[in-house]
Amino acid sequence: MYMGEYHHNIDEKGRMIIPSKLRSELGEKFIVTRGLEKCLYVYSISEWEQIVGKLKTLPFTKKAARTFIRSFFSGAVECEFDKQGRINITSPLVSYADLTQKCVVIGANDRIEIWSEDNWNVFLDESANEIEDIAENLFGDVDF
Repeated sequence: MYMGEYHHNIDEKGRMIIPSKLRSELGEKFIVTRGLEKCLYVYSISEWEQIVGKLKTLPFTKKAARTFIRSFFSGAVECEFDKQGRINITSPLVSYADLTQKCVVIGANDRIEIWSEDNWNVFLDESANEIEDIAENLFGDVDF
């Protein structure tokens, strides 16, 4: 399980350090792709294979399924760490997620997400007042 929030910079070549706590769980090779809400999703190979299996069950006759699959897979790239623990994010992914300099890397249970600091702060601001309602709607009477 991935968790935590980390602040790192991306350089002009698209290289960014992934925190060591998260690196050890990812493995040597992993997948980076477009996520939702203008962030990037980072999956271990085993988690990626599970997602691919689920997406294969979507009916290709549905336009929404084709659109999602095109977006999700066309942005996907297999990555590995360099000797400094950095990944190289492709320019289309950098552009998609508005990554300029300051970035936020978060653990989100089964994946890692990479956000521009600005987009992350907007997300936090917009969702701050909704979290309690979301929790109530998703979990009902479940206590934590």
